[in-house]
Amino acid sequence: MQTLAVNGFDMAYLDVGEGPPLVCVHGSLCDFRIWSSVLGPLSKKHRVIAPSLRHFFPDHWDGVGDTYSIAQHVDDVIGFIEKLDMGPVDLMGHSRGGHITFRVAQRRPDLLRKLILAEPGGELDATLDPAYKPGPSPLAARIAASAELIAKGDIDGGLEIFMDALEGPGAWKRLPATPKQLLRDNATTLIGQMRDARPPFSKADAEAIRTPTLFIGGANTRGTLPLVLRALAANVKGSRTEMIPGATHPMFEQAPQKYCEIVLAFLAEA
Repeated sequence: MQTLAVNGFDMAYLDVGEGPPLVCVHGSLCDFRIWSSVLGPLSKKHRVIAPSLRHFFPDHWDGVGDTYSIAQHVDDVIGFIEKLDMGPVDLMGHSRGGHITFRVAQRRPDLLRKLILAEPGGELDATLDPAYKPGPSPLAARIAASAELIAKGDIDGGLEIFMDALEGPGAWKRLPATPKQLLRDNATTLIGQMRDARPPFSKADAEAIRTPTLFIGGANTRGTLPLVLRALAANVKGSRTEMIPGATHPMFEQAPQKYCEIVLAFLAEA
């Protein structure tokens, strides 16, 4: 583990392998450890750099303050890539991290060679979703309920609400001990996520992406994530989409070999 001072915060990161740089951005309740199942295969062809975002493990945040937001994390990823000073990098994001990397590609395409979005998280506005209704999404309500319990000290109770909303009833109980602990280590970030002020994706946003882009999804993922993926992929010019059979949202943990095959093939193209 190494650290890099970015925007007044020491970002911890893993740096493995040699070759063209691939920066990997984790999603909600995760940290750089979430990529462990794919670090080996990816690092045979690339220098894989996986940061933990502000306030995630190994930081121990109390959930107090206004320094946790999509906007802050976008600024931090931009600053992190600039500090690496390696020229354009390949950038990969999963879930909330996919939303962050999408916004990085919007703002600073000069920093990127290729973009990989693994089920980017967020909502669609009326230009992409005819059924759009202003106001908090159903998932936002579940996040708020989770955060409320976590703030009261009921970490497992809050995480159970969140995971069951994402992966279906009983998802938290089915999780093995190691991934449960990773989620516990980052539980207080859900308190900050209530204040994320995450802007919805628009058609104009998607059309503005000029970086060569790959979307990856789990064929069995539930809820709105597949809808978001399909809507964005249909409007990001020249993008392609790969679905992993039998997988859900944590696709690179469930099918690491297939995930790496897809990613490496895309990155190897001229």
